[in-house]
Amino acid sequence: MIQKIKNINFKKWLYTAIFSFVILSFVSVIALRFVPAIATPLMFIRSGEQLSDKSRDFRWEKDWVSMDKISKNAIIAVVSSEDQNFCEHNGFDFDAIEKAMAHNKVSKKKIGASTISQQTAKNVFLWQSRTWVRKGLEAYFTLLIELFWSKDRILEMYLNVVEFGDGIYGIEAAAQHYYGKSAADLNKSEAAMLAAILPNPLKYNPTNPTKYLKSRQKRIIREMYAVTYPAIESDVSVN
Repeated sequence: MIQKIKNINFKKWLYTAIFSFVILSFVSVIALRFVPAIATPLMFIRSGEQLSDKSRDFRWEKDWVSMDKISKNAIIAVVSSEDQNFCEHNGFDFDAIEKAMAHNKVSKKKIGASTISQQTAKNVFLWQSRTWVRKGLEAYFTLLIELFWSKDRILEMYLNVVEFGDGIYGIEAAAQHYYGKSAADLNKSEAAMLAAILPNPLKYNPTNPTKYLKSRQKRIIREMYAVTYPAIESDVSVN
């Protein structure tokens, strides 16, 4: 009898927890459609790592800017580097996923196929890990932001929260930190270099680029001529 009561209480608690999570996630996604993301789980995680590691300085650089205050070069560079089919898919690029799976089967160097939508979902709502739980939640939040946000909002959010270095979050903070200028004034070369460090922003420094980083920058610049984003003029100035 006691065991039966415990099972009933557990099920009740589980249903309540799931219902609360769904409601909270919907409210959060809808709210962030209209207001900036002040902080993300990753920002708090990085701050904790910095405070516990004496070899690292504490840094939290973040400054929200709207899309109209971000250089067209930066927008096109990030789309070219991270997700060239951003405007065509509904959150998941299944062709890219298939190619990544085929590559990873035969290569020791693994590649991913996360879209900007998936990265935004992870960066805004979740934590960094490779567990199936986190990947499942990432898919869930990706569906929600694709449902409630426009593509412009997804890209705007991504550009404002993505990590560009240890304690450096968003394109405005990155532009100020590395180049001493606003995101609106980034030229093609600078924008491509910032996009080039995104796969591993804690490893690479755009002001002291490695040979590999320079190679990525050149490739991104070439691809910027072929990639367009509907919300801005298709031609990207060459500076």
